[in-house]
Amino acid sequence: MFRGRYEHAVDAKGRTSFPAAFREVLNTKGDARLVVTTGLDACLVAYPMSEWLAFEDRLAALPQFDRNVAMLRRIYVSGAVECEVDKVGRLLIPAGLRKHAGLAREALWAGMGRYIELWDLGTFEAMRDEALAGEDSRAAMAARLAELGL
Repeated sequence: MFRGRYEHAVDAKGRTSFPAAFREVLNTKGDARLVVTTGLDACLVAYPMSEWLAFEDRLAALPQFDRNVAMLRRIYVSGAVECEVDKVGRLLIPAGLRKHAGLAREALWAGMGRYIELWDLGTFEAMRDEALAGEDSRAAMAARLAELGL
């Protein structure tokens, strides 16, 4: 499972270090490749290849003409790029994906369990601060989580 947050620089070529803790998770899964795609938010989502293939199988079983399913395919599947972590632990993020997430100089890798999100550090901090700023938003989040049994 991918856990934790890790901040890394993005170089001029669009490379960023892939957190060592996440590399260990990939190694235990026997996966050297990641599939990185556009997220529904202003971030990127990275899956180990095995998780991505399972996701694609679940998606393929959904109704083709459902508008929400079609939109998810347009956003997730069409934006997906297979990436490898190089020998020094870096990942090259293609320009189109960097643009979607607004990645410039500082990136934040956020472990999300079976997948990882990659955010521009400033965007992540602003989103987190907004989510936690208001008592109403925290209460609504707590209520929804309670409905889900968490």
